[in-house]
Amino acid sequence: MTTYSVRSGDTLGALARRFNTSVSSLAKTNGISNPNLIFTGQKLRVPDGFDAPRAAGGGRAASSYTVKSGDTLSGIAGRHGTTVNALAKANNISNPNRIYAGQRLTIPGSGGAAPTQPSSGGGGGGSYTVKSGDTLSGIAGRHGTTVSALAKANNISNPNLIHVGQRLTIPGGGGASPTRPTPNQPPVGGVGGPKPPTGGSAGVTVGQLRAVMPNLSQAKAEQYLPHLNRAMAEANITTPKRKAAFLAQLAHESGQLRYMEEIASGAAYEGRRDLGNTQPGDGVRYKGRGPIQLTGRANYRAAGRALGIDLEGNPQRAKDPDVAFRIAGWYWSSRNLNTYADAGNFREVTRRINGGYNGLADREMYYRRALNVF
Repeated sequence: MTTYSVRSGDTLGALARRFNTSVSSLAKTNGISNPNLIFTGQKLRVPDGFDAPRAAGGGRAASSYTVKSGDTLSGIAGRHGTTVNALAKANNISNPNRIYAGQRLTIPGSGGAAPTQPSSGGGGGGSYTVKSGDTLSGIAGRHGTTVSALAKANNISNPNLIHVGQRLTIPGGGGASPTRPTPNQPPVGGVGGPKPPTGGSAGVTVGQLRAVMPNLSQAKAEQYLPHLNRAMAEANITTPKRKAAFLAQLAHESGQLRYMEEIASGAAYEGRRDLGNTQPGDGVRYKGRGPIQLTGRANYRAAGRALGIDLEGNPQRAKDPDVAFRIAGWYWSSRNLNTYADAGNFREVTRRINGGYNGLADREMYYRRALNVF
């Protein structure tokens, strides 16, 4: 039996896949009644037979990795058994959403998982069934392949659109087996041991999302959830207060994720230099889109630069779920809203998103509901 210490961004499902076990087995072994609730620093016992060997000397030296086209920091972290935060810190990356092909990254050591190694034989490949919260980049990372190779093998024209239950063919020819992290073995918590934090893991479930937004359909919730959870993980929205504040604002701004584009034409924003609308037609072109209603040429430009997407030249992308939720996460991080959420200062969160307190009562209603959920 091995012990693993939960890191920020971990989910029980992801850990089960990385250890080649099951959620139910992990939950049963650790007396977890709700598999959606684990917290950073929690010690999990991994059932015998799924342990990965520790490196000699009890740790692993730092290594390096060159970013390839299609990589994300979360995918790289998953392949090397580390976290987005640790990678960002080791490489002085202020915005985890901005990495570029050819960039050389230092992979932190200190007892983390060894990088995924190619499987022998080079032929078999395999298959994988998409689960809630999966992204194609994450699946590619766990299996040592690339998004483009997965998309080609499965005739996927839009890599951002996969669905729960979809059966994917994993390309062979030297593909890697799923990552098995080397477990950390910190002192067992006791009187002087670490105390469980007040926060939890990244991500929400379909049930939790619909409890906050009861008018959101099951189908829409399932469609949006992988993109929402990815954005929340990237923005470190991992504690109950952060999740509650974030989802409450999204619920109000988008009518419970009903509107990914402002109903009005946007003509009212024409000539708004404070929004960067300096060219004829900018008001309509850069009207509110996404669950947080990104508005104005300047904001589209800033978000696009942060995410590595040409939103200024292609503003319609801002309403696509794979981009829209990441924009919301970027907007949240760029205004340091986790700090105010941690302090329970929901009024200031509202002011920094809205520029005032428009719809405050409605936002607070969602906030109270979300706090009850989390």
